[in-house]
Amino acid sequence: MNAIVVVDKHWAIGCEGKLLFSLPTDMKRFRSLTIGGTVILGRKTLDTFPGGRPLPQRRNIVITHNVDFDREGCEVADSLSAALELTAGTPEDQLWVIGGGSIYTALLPKCRRVFLTMVDAAAEKADTFFPNLDKLPGWSIESASDPVEENGVTYRFIDYINTKL
Repeated sequence: MNAIVVVDKHWAIGCEGKLLFSLPTDMKRFRSLTIGGTVILGRKTLDTFPGGRPLPQRRNIVITHNVDFDREGCEVADSLSAALELTAGTPEDQLWVIGGGSIYTALLPKCRRVFLTMVDAAAEKADTFFPNLDKLPGWSIESASDPVEENGVTYRFIDYINTKL
């Protein structure tokens, strides 16, 4: 499976349930990579989507401890293992972990690749972070783009690979 995420230079990903940056080019990349695939996400992440609706043209697997949770267009799993059972048979390159923080942390060891957008800025008051791949054993940079400037920030796309898998 893969993870896809936007981080600031301190590996922050969110504040009070919201994304830190609005990057249309990154959103286009996210869409082109995940379209037609299966996304795994937490319920709080789902609630941040427009209208709290699942992503279109993707299979949405939502992990939540709320046994009564039900939302049209979502498959619900009450644990990480239940979510992984639902993905059995899904091609690895079509399986995407998309947040939030605890879901990323729990599933990162099972990810072969992380498609990361690194923003060259520090977000104020961030409260959710992605694990620092530069400090984790087994993770190395596979490729990095030239800097992109958009909406007053500079960022680059960095693809990491898990050499332990």
